[in-house]
Amino acid sequence: MPENRVVELTVCNGVGVITINNPPVNALTLEVRGQLKETLNEVEKNTGIRVLVITGAGPKCFVAGADIKDFPNQFKEGPRENATIYKEMFSYLENTPRPVICAVNGLALGGGLELALACDIRIADEKAKLGLTEVLLGLLPGLGGTQRLARLVGPAKAKELLFSGKIVKADEALRIGLVNEVVPAGESLNEALKLAEKLAKGAGIAMGYDKLLINKGLELSLADALEMEMHYVEKVFETEDLREGLDAFINKREAVFKNR
Repeated sequence: MPENRVVELTVCNGVGVITINNPPVNALTLEVRGQLKETLNEVEKNTGIRVLVITGAGPKCFVAGADIKDFPNQFKEGPRENATIYKEMFSYLENTPRPVICAVNGLALGGGLELALACDIRIADEKAKLGLTEVLLGLLPGLGGTQRLARLVGPAKAKELLFSGKIVKADEALRIGLVNEVVPAGESLNEALKLAEKLAKGAGIAMGYDKLLINKGLELSLADALEMEMHYVEKVFETEDLREGLDAFINKREAVFKNR
C-alpha cells in the first residue's frame, strides 16, 4: 500500500490488523470511507488472513464518528447513498467467516461505535468511552446502530442510550454487554492480538459456521434455527479439519488446521 494512508493494513501470523489513522480523532471522512472499502476488498482476497482486528491509531480515539465539517461532501449524493457504502462494509465485517475483533482504544462515538458493533468481539481499554450521540445533533444512527445496539444490549437499554445520546464508560459498557472485556489503558490492541493469534490457529471452518449460525439463527424461529444448525453439523463432518482435530485429540498433540 502507498504511504500516508489513513487506513492501514498489516498482516502477521494469519492476523490482519486494520488501523484507522486519521488524526486528531480518526473521524470517518470521505477519505477514510474510500480507503476502508479498498482495504476490506484486499482482506477478502487475502486467504492468509484468518482473523481480523480493527483499531484506531493513538491512545485517545478509536473512531470519534463522522467529521461534521465534512458533512456537505459526504451527503452530496444523499443520506441513503452515503450510508449504504458504510453499511455494506459493516455488513461485510458482520458476515465474513473470519472472526473480527475490535480493539477500542479511547472514544468510540457515533459511526465509530457503529463500526465496533459490526465486529464479533469488542475489547476496550479502561479509559474507553462509547456512545451513539447522534440525537444531540438532531440525527439518528444510520449505519446499523439502532439495530445492532438493540440486539446486543436489549431494546430498553438501547432506547435509553439512543434517546439520551449518553456516553458510557468502559466499566458500564462491560456491565450492559456492549463490550466483551475491559483491559488496562493502552492494552486493548495487545489483548486483541493475543486473542486473534489464538483464534488464527483454530478450526476456521467451524468458527465460520458458528458465526453464521448465531447471526442467521437470531432471525429465525428456534425450530428453524435448530434445523439450520443440524445442516451445518452435517457439513462440518465432511471437513479435513474435523479429521485433524479428532486425530490430534486421540494422539495428544496440537491440531494443525488447514481449512481456515
